[in-house]
Amino acid sequence: MRESRTRSETLPLIGLATAVLLWGTSFVAIKAALTGFGPLVIVGARMILASALMAPLWSRLPSPRRLPGDWKLIALIALLWPCLYYALEGNALQLTTSSQAGTISALVPLFVVVGARLFLAEHLSGRAIVGLAVSLVGVAALSLGGATEASAPNPALGNSLEVAAMAGYAVSTLVLKSLTRRYDPWLLTGLQCLTGAIVFLPALALTPFQTWQTAGPEAWAGLIYLGLLVTLLPAGLYNFAVSRMAAGRAAIAINLVPVVALVSGWAIMGDSLTLVQGIACGAVLGGVLLGQSKARNEAAQRQPGGGAAVTSAGGA
Repeated sequence: MRESRTRSETLPLIGLATAVLLWGTSFVAIKAALTGFGPLVIVGARMILASALMAPLWSRLPSPRRLPGDWKLIALIALLWPCLYYALEGNALQLTTSSQAGTISALVPLFVVVGARLFLAEHLSGRAIVGLAVSLVGVAALSLGGATEASAPNPALGNSLEVAAMAGYAVSTLVLKSLTRRYDPWLLTGLQCLTGAIVFLPALALTPFQTWQTAGPEAWAGLIYLGLLVTLLPAGLYNFAVSRMAAGRAAIAINLVPVVALVSGWAIMGDSLTLVQGIACGAVLGGVLLGQSKARNEAAQRQPGGGAAVTSAGGA
């Protein structure tokens, strides 16, 4: 019994760690893919590849316990992710650097906390409110302090689009959390990817054949990496974790995405951060940690071993 409980607590954390690692490197991959393809083409291609990977799994998933009106909620989460999310993020990464975009993703946990307060009547502590304010100030400073460079011609606009993408993803997480009580998380992930493939298919169909011919190895490598590794797998693993723990607790792991994005952006893309940006990054991350500290304590009290589990996720 004890071994089974330990496994049930460990698997979601492993899934979160893997999702964070893949998501953190996705910013660099998108920047690479953008050297040969447009944002909507990239989204469509990765959704089609992800749907193809999902195809053999449909028959093995448990049947959901459907209720009237579920289709509206499923349509909403699919609209927010992947449709709106990737459309916004793809355009954002044409205007800002992968490192800045990755840092902004740290806002997701705070957005989830605020959403839980507004829609789930969960308590929002004063510390969380202060943390949210500090993070938003940090994001504003990050946008205004971004130096214009070849890979970031308009960081202020790009970062604003990235913030909107993160807000939409947070709402999707909250709605999906309610559905996982009756739907397998991989089924929901597959439906999201399939919806994205259908929505963005016209973008692929209207793309001139010459675009596919002239795209360089870097663009193709980024596109294939996104489609095969950074779409279905991390989304499914994250949704699995959300189904096994509080949405806020799962969202805490997203704090590690900026760390991975910063390291991969520096190591692969040669991204640079100004002093103002560095301070702003610290403000964003510090605000997120401040706002989430209460949520971690409450999660630890509600779930056996919860405190140790969060520590493990944070150090992955």
